[in-house]
Amino acid sequence: MTARRRRGRFGRWLAKFTLKLALFAMLVSAALVLPWRWLPPPTSAFMLRERFTGRTLYQRWVPYPSISRNLVLCVIAAEDQKFAAHKGFDVDAIVRATQERRRSPRGASTISQQLAKNLFLWPGRSFVRKGLEAYFTVWLEQTWPKRRILELYLNVAESGPGIFGAQAASDVMFGKPASQLSLREAALLAAVLPSPKRMSAMHPSAYVDERAGQIERVALALGTHFVAGL
Repeated sequence: MTARRRRGRFGRWLAKFTLKLALFAMLVSAALVLPWRWLPPPTSAFMLRERFTGRTLYQRWVPYPSISRNLVLCVIAAEDQKFAAHKGFDVDAIVRATQERRRSPRGASTISQQLAKNLFLWPGRSFVRKGLEAYFTVWLEQTWPKRRILELYLNVAESGPGIFGAQAASDVMFGKPASQLSLREAALLAAVLPSPKRMSAMHPSAYVDERAGQIERVALALGTHFVAGL
């Protein structure tokens, strides 16, 4: 067999293998993502990580209508004001984060990206993890409505050590259902989302208190009509 024929056979084999691998990856991704468009996920990657450490978890699923609009508004005001408009990625925020990385490191993840990370991945800043986060973000945005993405995020986001979701956070920290959160309480919960193990909404530090005030002001400026369509 000539070298040219061997290269041709190898090229055909490689093309078939790549196609099969891509199809397998799509099937696995669909199995991981699609069921939760309609069903509450029984757990998340971040919850499993906490279970492995032996920590007691607090989490109870509640449907979107049972979550205070104050919390919806404050989370969007704090985390992703372009949530309703973007396709999973805030390009302007990514550019700003890249330009400011050396002077003042900041995040640029959207709610969709954060949900992808919380559900399927692990903390960290490696290129592999960020690449998988982007991959799953595209899946979520292409197969779920925005309201479902927000509903799941509000049910799985960590608000304190072992405390996941709006209902658990509201119950443990404020002794009330998530539907009754005031604007101030919602702002405090939104303020600790970037670092729920170091910051507390129940016993806010001066920084958390100031950050919550900023979130309240942004939420009031946006107005409840800002989330009316979600």
